[in-house]
Amino acid sequence: MKKERPSWDEYFIGMANYVGTRGTCDRGRAGCVIAREKRVISTGYVGSPPGLPHCDEVGHEMHKVVNEDGTESMHCVRTAHAEQNAIAQAARFGMALDGATLYSKMTPCYACAKMIIAAGIKRVVSEKDYHASKRSKEILKEAGVKLEIMNKEIEKYDNQ
Repeated sequence: MKKERPSWDEYFIGMANYVGTRGTCDRGRAGCVIAREKRVISTGYVGSPPGLPHCDEVGHEMHKVVNEDGTESMHCVRTAHAEQNAIAQAARFGMALDGATLYSKMTPCYACAKMIIAAGIKRVVSEKDYHASKRSKEILKEAGVKLEIMNKEIEKYDNQ
């Protein structure tokens, strides 16, 4: 009997989810994988910059944010997002991202979307949608970055 193999997108999303288990903020243990030509270039997870304390060690650094719909919520800003860390790791080790595909737990936030565009990434595959991703979707489309969301379920964090 022939074994059913995951698609390349499913494979890299599964890998991104595993990378996320290294995350150091319990509000979002997301992971990210950046690949080109079916090969991993870089990975990243939610975590503080090297040498700085992590949420899991010293607690969250919460800031109030006004959302796209005018509501307010609290966000932890101690850590960098998985996408930011994956892009930074690629830069640190001299790996060009031009034309690559980024795999993430959810649709990137606006700041990450801008970094994705600037890095030359041409495709983003997200497992889930993000509740505050309207502007991200707009600029990714405007920049010609293809966004594919595997599951239309919306990822939303609790307000803490």
